Amino acid sequence: MQSFVPISLAEMDDVALMKRTDTKFLIHKEELQELLKQMQRYYSVLEIDANRIMTYSSLYFDTPCKKFYLDHHNGKVNRTKIRMRKYIESDLCFLEIKQKDGKGKTNKSRIPLPDFELNLEDNSKVFIEKITQEKFDLIPSIWNGFNRITLVNKAAKERVTIDLNLAFQINNKSKTFSDLVVIELKQERYDRSSPIVKILRTLRQHPYSISKYCVGMANLYPDLKSNLFKKKLLKINKLTA
Repeated sequence: MQSFVPISLAEMDDVALMKRTDTKFLIHKEELQELLKQMQRYYSVLEIDANRIMTYSSLYFDTPCKKFYLDHHNGKVNRTKIRMRKYIESDLCFLEIKQKDGKGKTNKSRIPLPDFELNLEDNSKVFIEKITQEKFDLIPSIWNGFNRITLVNKAAKERVTIDLNLAFQINNKSKTFSDLVVIELKQERYDRSSPIVKILRTLRQHPYSISKYCVGMANLYPDLKSNLFKKKLLKINKLTA
């Protein structure tokens, strides 16, 4: 990691990509060192107070009947995720809404918060209703924590996030994926000429659609419908075995 050129949080504004296409890849953590070695030529790394591996904590919200999870499971193309996310090193917390449209684009909206809200405050409810144009009965559904490396392409408008040490928790139940690495390429539109796509191809890794939220929910809510995610869960278990 030390061989990467650092980039500051302020410089990240140029690649905010609040409207974007997300492309995910899964690898085992043993492959990460070789991947980073090949990427350093093309990417800079986000650095905050000398930290290059950041800590993220998220609290997701869903309806009592788990509408957002089931929309994803059932293949609904227009869907929503609502979470609070705390960026530990930068001491920032946001209420974030991610909306997926039928064209594969992700729109992200957010407002700052002082800290997590287990019970949504009025301002948060107003923001959610304004963005979604709907009024939901929302409750906390799952906690998610991980470490993240954020890379920025030196020559193109794209970011790459590399998530490690994925962990989920709710109601005294927990699940960790210590050997799993989730890579997400964020672009205005998917470009196969991206350096990381080419590098991953040499490692025989190809795009794989997956939701960290849905993986956590399927693992911690055994009575929740998850048959359409079975193949994905088996892939993760095989990859990390």
